[in-house]
Amino acid sequence: MELTVNGHKHEVDVEDDMPLLWVLRDELKISGVKYGCGIAQCGACTVHIDGEAVRSCQVAAADVWGAVTTIEGLGTPDALHAVQAAWIEHQVAQCGYCQSGQIMQAASLLAENPAPSDADIDDAMSGNLCRCGTYSRIRAAVKTAAKNLQEA
Repeated sequence: MELTVNGHKHEVDVEDDMPLLWVLRDELKISGVKYGCGIAQCGACTVHIDGEAVRSCQVAAADVWGAVTTIEGLGTPDALHAVQAAWIEHQVAQCGYCQSGQIMQAASLLAENPAPSDADIDDAMSGNLCRCGTYSRIRAAVKTAAKNLQEA
């Protein structure tokens, strides 16, 4: 089957029911997407399919309906995405394991809602768990990214 990932077309020879997570990690060697729980409860495996944040552990390869973007493809070769830059500015990551999923979820939120309230942020990010508890820094980074995107 053919998948477009981070702007590049890939031919993969996998079972139709193989989770996208494993296609990305094992077949395409894209390691930014993380395995967390395998049941779509932690958000570590969040990627975008046609701009929509989805849990890649629960999407079968044959069910991918559009272009896939991982953390590696979020920015451009010359610049970080506003969310990535805000994550650095606010020093969000501690252990960092959940951060690619957090960033992908935040980017999807801001694409849909360019000026989210605290409640909007909390609601959108509630499915992404952070063992280190950096939720206040996550919210601050989302607000900064929203502001920077509006000014761009």
